[in-house]
Amino acid sequence: MNQDTMKGDWTQIKGKMRVKWGKLTDDDLEQIAGRKDILVGKLQERYGHATDKAAKDVDDFYRDLDA
Repeated sequence: MNQDTMKGDWTQIKGKMRVKWGKLTDDDLEQIAGRKDILVGKLQERYGHATDKAAKDVDDFYRDLDA
């Protein structure tokens, strides 16, 4: 998923993120605003995931969005 598509669909994507990662706050989602690196950091912070695990989860999430 490219950045332009991400920005256009951000409201829908935020909803899907809320379902998948319920510990993310509204403020977290506003900070993330489609940026993968911020999302990885927030998953590490909220869930205690290692960088590799958080990055894999994010990659899987975005891959599922594209499908």
